[in-house]
Amino acid sequence: MLADVLRGGRVLWVDDRPEGNAPLVELFRTAGMHIDVTQSTEEATPLFRRRPYNIIVSDLDRDGDRQAGIKMLRRLEQYNIDVPVLIYTGRFDPERGVDRRIFAATTAPVELVHYVIDLMERARLGSL
Repeated sequence: MLADVLRGGRVLWVDDRPEGNAPLVELFRTAGMHIDVTQSTEEATPLFRRRPYNIIVSDLDRDGDRQAGIKMLRRLEQYNIDVPVLIYTGRFDPERGVDRRIFAATTAPVELVHYVIDLMERARLGSL
């Protein structure tokens, strides 16, 4: 059952405009997931260093830095944190290249929900 797949899942959501994600965050919380929301890599770093997450959701551009999301991936590598990353952003141009740590990138809320379900199924089945 879908609820069993999501219940207890842990997500770190990094976006400098969290209000735009509020409906999705509420949806995942209603499904029993624990969602930590931060607005910057600096805020996120102590959390992902201290707590285990199943998924990290991040935007790419933060506070005028078009590479903020990619820089966060470097920080994850620096601390040997191996967590699937979903990029959820208003604009995504795959022509700019896709980092190997990015599981998927989307601009569509429905796709993001499907990716979260997919990753949680993999986590529950031990294939991640």
